[in-house]
Amino acid sequence: MAYCDRCDRYFQSPYALDQHRADSGAHNICDDCEIDFTTWNGLEQHYVQSRRHHYCQRCNEHFDDEDELEEHYDDSHYYCSRCRRFFRNEQGLHEHYRQSDQHHYCVPCRRLFLSASNLISHLNSSRHRPKDVMCPGRGCGLGFVSRSAVVLHLESGKCASGMTREKIKVVVRQYDRQNLITDPARMINGPGISSPTYIATPRAWNGTAYECYLCHSTFRTLPALNAHLASPRHEDKIYVCPLASCRTHFSTLSALCQHIESEQCGVHKFRAVQEGMDGLVGKMKRLTV
Repeated sequence: MAYCDRCDRYFQSPYALDQHRADSGAHNICDDCEIDFTTWNGLEQHYVQSRRHHYCQRCNEHFDDEDELEEHYDDSHYYCSRCRRFFRNEQGLHEHYRQSDQHHYCVPCRRLFLSASNLISHLNSSRHRPKDVMCPGRGCGLGFVSRSAVVLHLESGKCASGMTREKIKVVVRQYDRQNLITDPARMINGPGISSPTYIATPRAWNGTAYECYLCHSTFRTLPALNAHLASPRHEDKIYVCPLASCRTHFSTLSALCQHIESEQCGVHKFRAVQEGMDGLVGKMKRLTV
């Protein structure tokens, strides 16, 4: 005979006892942990609180790991993973993001970002800002959303004015005589002196791909390798953030401008920095007119 202490009942066999425990409301068993709870609520709270279980209380559904559970929350519920809170509907979650200072949230787009810098970049994009920063290049007339976008356009060599990355370096060298945004130790000085130019030939083929002998990156085609060599990838990082506590180096002026506009280090707050960057763009305008 098999005996159930909780119910004070005898059963003909252990199998009958197991069936009783499985069917009875007085037994609520966690098979994984081999714990028998007197109520369903007790078992449910065990599922919720135990680290051995990945359980959605709202759906009464188990998952293999925490990642699967979080994915389920995101897909099936209005859930804030950072605050670990559920909401009744999309509007409730939207209001939570909008009012909380713990989230980087674009209210008009209803988009959540991982960092403040990502949100700032989004807010500075053409989705939210008009293209009212005009290219200073002669014969161009294109508009951009930011100063960094203008400088990137000029550096690309695609501007009708003929401005290039190398010409911008000449302007910066002439204008930034106090080395506020340039590192003199990395500058190439002297008239007519420019950064070295690298051109790959068919000999760059290593048997499986075209290989850059400077960084050993590989490319499927020779033009792709030469585009890589023509990029700022291997140029000296001559530009530097003027903030003493930052001093991050960059290989292009547009990258420095993006750093300033991102507000990551606070250098954008200084009027001298803004005036200096405006002066540089003005210098380019005079050079291309």
